[in-house]
Amino acid sequence: MPFSYDEFDLSGVRTYPLASRSSKAKTEDFARPVADGATFKTWFESLPRLLGAEDVRRVVSALSSARHRQAGIVWGIGAHVIKTGVSPVLVDLMERGYVSAVAMNGAGIIHDFEIAMAGATSEDVDEALGPGRFGMAEETGRILNELIQGAADTKRGLGQAVSEYLGQQRPPFANRSLAATAHRLGIPVTVHVAIGTDIIHMHPLASGSAIGDTTLRDFRYFTASVARLSGGVYLNCGSAVVLPEVFLKAVAIVRNQGISLDHLTTVNIDFLRMYRPQTNVVSRPVAGTSGTGISLVGHHEILIPLIAAAL
Repeated sequence: MPFSYDEFDLSGVRTYPLASRSSKAKTEDFARPVADGATFKTWFESLPRLLGAEDVRRVVSALSSARHRQAGIVWGIGAHVIKTGVSPVLVDLMERGYVSAVAMNGAGIIHDFEIAMAGATSEDVDEALGPGRFGMAEETGRILNELIQGAADTKRGLGQAVSEYLGQQRPPFANRSLAATAHRLGIPVTVHVAIGTDIIHMHPLASGSAIGDTTLRDFRYFTASVARLSGGVYLNCGSAVVLPEVFLKAVAIVRNQGISLDHLTTVNIDFLRMYRPQTNVVSRPVAGTSGTGISLVGHHEILIPLIAAAL
């Protein structure tokens, strides 16, 4: 049967004093204006202790605490992070002891290699695709594939081989390269490749067996790094699919072997909040544990320098 037009009687609604309520936004947590000439520390401490600003503080605190206790800090770096120009900041963090290991996807090591060799990367795909020039830079395709084949022949990892090459050759812009810096500081670099996704796979020297062998070895190196992350931090920066999947599998192996990842902090930093980073980095690895997952949404070129300056 249809309802009628009846006004609900509100005369019996119960209320309570505002002062007795628990509220999530309080003036003591609000931002504070910053005076002329204030230091960065003063500005950082003036940020509101709410939402994204508080999450940045939590990431800074986790990194600072991990370094102080000599726990591991592993950075997962997607190609976009390098293209946004924050490599010098990450190099500085490496030198200051805030990086225990670096993991990249295939495009990440390509961009880092080109930065080291030429001081420039990220071609104009729209311009180059039509005339058939996209991805055909001679040195990038030839040298990287030769290094990968050599790594397979000598039972080394892909990242290890490229890092050693850049560290030993010292190309003109090696001081802006994560891989070259990692070699200089003894920091392991691993590269996690999906076959067919990278420009060097179009080169005639590309070997599926060599790429597969070296990136699988890198997965095992990476898993060994993850196994040392109890009380440490893992950061996924700019990889939407490959590195979150690789990290989750590494966590699964570590847990399978009964190795503790207690008090692990996982962090995702990206422009959008996407499914795999949110589930495979921020949520699943720390679910039901003493760990913490944090998601920072924003530009790498702002957030990473901000975190570094706060540290």
